[in-house]
Amino acid sequence: MIRSIFAAILTIALLMPGIAHAERVRDLGQFQGVRSNQLTGYGIVVGLAGTGDDNLEYLTQAMKGISGRMGLQLPPGVSPGLKNAAAVMITADLPAFAKPGQRIDVTVSTIGKAKSLRGGALILSPLIGADGQIYAMAQGNLAVGGLGVSAKDGSKLTVNVPTVGRIADGASVERAVATGFETGDTVRYNLFNADFLTAARVRDAVNKMLPGTATIEDGVTIALRLPQGADTRASLLAAIEMIDVNPAETAARVIINSRTGTVVINSAVRLSPAAISHGKLTVRIDETPRVIQPAPFSEGRTAVEQSSEIAVEETGNSVALFQPGASLAQIVDALNLLGTSPSDLVAILEALKQAGALKAEMVVI
Repeated sequence: MIRSIFAAILTIALLMPGIAHAERVRDLGQFQGVRSNQLTGYGIVVGLAGTGDDNLEYLTQAMKGISGRMGLQLPPGVSPGLKNAAAVMITADLPAFAKPGQRIDVTVSTIGKAKSLRGGALILSPLIGADGQIYAMAQGNLAVGGLGVSAKDGSKLTVNVPTVGRIADGASVERAVATGFETGDTVRYNLFNADFLTAARVRDAVNKMLPGTATIEDGVTIALRLPQGADTRASLLAAIEMIDVNPAETAARVIINSRTGTVVINSAVRLSPAAISHGKLTVRIDETPRVIQPAPFSEGRTAVEQSSEIAVEETGNSVALFQPGASLAQIVDALNLLGTSPSDLVAILEALKQAGALKAEMVVI
């Protein structure tokens, strides 16, 4: 009895139209300029247990440069054995408003033939932004989650990725990025997804709290006229971020992952009147050859007699009829009734789209 009541409630819930839920302004977009910046650098990891790059040319040049900075000049023409060192690329994200002296995490990845970075230490290396300026300096011991082992007979065993490591708080910020947050006439707020209705609702919600503050520039950007000064603006933006807004319903869309066969249909998808007939034809051929022996003392020879059996089976000859405006729940129930696999589902959806019955955008990823 309880199961039947629960099933009835679930069915009613699936057939009900989707109810928009309020979301905070901070979850719908972000303020322009308040973002992280990508940093990259080139460095040397030392202290490896024979899993480095050996005599890689650019690694050798880098090691000579580092040795020169330390006051050690290598003889001309000498290529040091560097199996305990590896050339690496260093990447990091510089958070918004990061100040000199703060620490950030860095990721270190090999660019040569090094087999593993386990046990290595990164030598002091600069991290550069898109403008060519140095914004941080990285150094420290690596934490590597992978493991690589090789034997003399050529056999190898690799667990995870031993050629990539991280250094927690491995870089010190040396330069702050100017955001212009506290100056200028306006602060711009950008939606993550372009939508004029959502932009209008955000504008109206902001103006309800702060009359005459927000205006729409396009389907993504809303300009906020706020008083200058970091303290005042921070307080106002903190209040704006927590405003609840009902975003517009997403566009009808069907997402198809061609590699895994995954199909995702959002709740806005609707169908025009359509009928679907889907079935599978299976042809099976079994070959059972038999060996025939000649009679004793005869002049016959052993022979193979072919024996074939053909069977044809057709399944799934049901027909599903969709009424006008069929919802997501009805589409799923009907396709499950037909017993469709993910690949068959893709073919059915494409056919519905071609027939003009599927009112949605199809996206293949």
